[in-house]
Amino acid sequence: MKQFFGAFFGSVIGIILATILAVIILVGAIKSSFGGVDTKDENEVSVAKTNSVLKIELDGPIIDREKENPFKDFGELASFADKGGSGLNVMLDKISKAKTDDKIKGIYLYAKNLEAGFATIEELRNGLEDFKKSGKFIYSYAEYYGQKEYYLASVANKIFLNPQGDLDWKGLSMSIMFYKNAFEKLGIEVQVFRHGRFKSFVEPFLLDKMSASNRHQSETFLNSIWNTMITQVSTDRKISVDELNKMANTLQIRFPEDAVGKLVDAAAYEDEVISEIKKKVGVAEKEKLNLLGLDKYEPKDTKVKAKDVQKIAVIYAIGSISGGNGGDDEIGSDALAKTIKDARLDDKIKAIVLRVNSPGGSALASDVIWREVVLAKKAKPVIVSMGNTAASGGYYISCAADRIFAQPNTITGSIGVFGMIPNIQKALDQKLGITVDTVNTNLHSDVGGALRSVSASEYDYIQSGVEKVYDVFTKRVAEGRKMSQADVDSIGQGRVWTGSDALKINLVDELGGLNDAIAYAVKKAKLTDYKLVELPKQKSPFDAFLGKKETELESRLIKKNLGISYSYFKELQKLINLKGIQARLPFEMLVE
Repeated sequence: MKQFFGAFFGSVIGIILATILAVIILVGAIKSSFGGVDTKDENEVSVAKTNSVLKIELDGPIIDREKENPFKDFGELASFADKGGSGLNVMLDKISKAKTDDKIKGIYLYAKNLEAGFATIEELRNGLEDFKKSGKFIYSYAEYYGQKEYYLASVANKIFLNPQGDLDWKGLSMSIMFYKNAFEKLGIEVQVFRHGRFKSFVEPFLLDKMSASNRHQSETFLNSIWNTMITQVSTDRKISVDELNKMANTLQIRFPEDAVGKLVDAAAYEDEVISEIKKKVGVAEKEKLNLLGLDKYEPKDTKVKAKDVQKIAVIYAIGSISGGNGGDDEIGSDALAKTIKDARLDDKIKAIVLRVNSPGGSALASDVIWREVVLAKKAKPVIVSMGNTAASGGYYISCAADRIFAQPNTITGSIGVFGMIPNIQKALDQKLGITVDTVNTNLHSDVGGALRSVSASEYDYIQSGVEKVYDVFTKRVAEGRKMSQADVDSIGQGRVWTGSDALKINLVDELGGLNDAIAYAVKKAKLTDYKLVELPKQKSPFDAFLGKKETELESRLIKKNLGISYSYFKELQKLINLKGIQARLPFEMLVE
């Protein structure tokens, strides 16, 4: 009877939810069809017309793989679903197709509040550079250019800045928050086990500032990212690297007029920029300019779709690594290992491109994924494309590939491991007046708990496990990269490298993006006609929407309210949830 009522009420609730959702969609569709307040630009069009200009708004996050939007055809309801950001894969594909689309005459970049890593920006920038080879133009406008927005905009033929706007040009900075003193006041002791003097994930809980090793590696990779950035800007803007550094060191760009003739071409309002674009396209001032939003652009696929065409699988590995099935922003070893295995066993898939964007996580989960990469490599080519981050566990799952591609400013390496056990005994006793008494069957039954310090013998016991995992990790890298284990250890120790520096020490094979990795996979598999399949398969948009966990909604609310401080909140969450030995990036980096 209980089962009957459970099923009955479950069905009723399901019907009610489905009905409500259907009504929302219907109302949105009617509203979209019959009007309402129209806030779109008077120049915007809904489909590509002759003499169209593709408008790319750089506003919000750019993620590796775009999520499907179940409301995309329902007008204003399109913003109801949480897409997580614009998909780099979709953006690059559309920019590439716009290059040969006769209806598209150029691109208008509107920089607002870009949220993306430097490797993502580099990849998008390269796609725009390729677009310019067609002879078509790129114009950029912003009321404010942050350094990331400007780095991307510098690819444009002309850059415009609002006359009352601002352009940030002062060099890169990285901040790490330290919790040692706060934990001491709370009476919490963090017991640390690690291998790797650069493995500085644990430092915020032990120190009140960076160690000498951490400061050295941070300065090295931050300068590497900056040098990559200003070299590109120097080339496109025809300003020497020395002059760009001088501008940053002397805070030379204070007002828009300071940037004109140097970093930007003119100070102008958006309507004046639109007028410039009209002249470029050959549209009279009084006529409407056909501005087509990137999300509205649906280029025709010119490839012939054959039933039995051979395939290249692009498998996305995005987020921290843990056991289980993971989620949209977390790599679950069970789910990813199964995806790789299925691709290995599929005879129509002739090569695998593993797109890795991960700071690492569980060492055990990383090893489970690594094993499937090794097995897949025996059956067909496996190529890795690194995104913003492929470090520690992210490098672990990459190292066995036939070839590794990274961007110059990808964060990678961090070959090291650690474990942490918080001891809250003093906090409970001295701060809250709570005492704990324990009964064990054996001498060390409660080792690893958070209610006491470990003894010397217990410390050695746990540390030996960390040493064992580090030994295995460096062996995996040595085998995959055809190096000696001693050489891997010398560049390991938890040290972080940029892609350009990693190339010099044989941690990666080539600088390039996802499209370069795909091109290499095609060549390696000796294919002429092929189809790309993206894996793992995304959930049905409605399943994804209805299956949102309460914790996900809470996280979105917390993120919205905490703003820039959310990254520190996440770090404390990670500490609480850490299980087992970790192969994880040393710290959450805030680079600006």
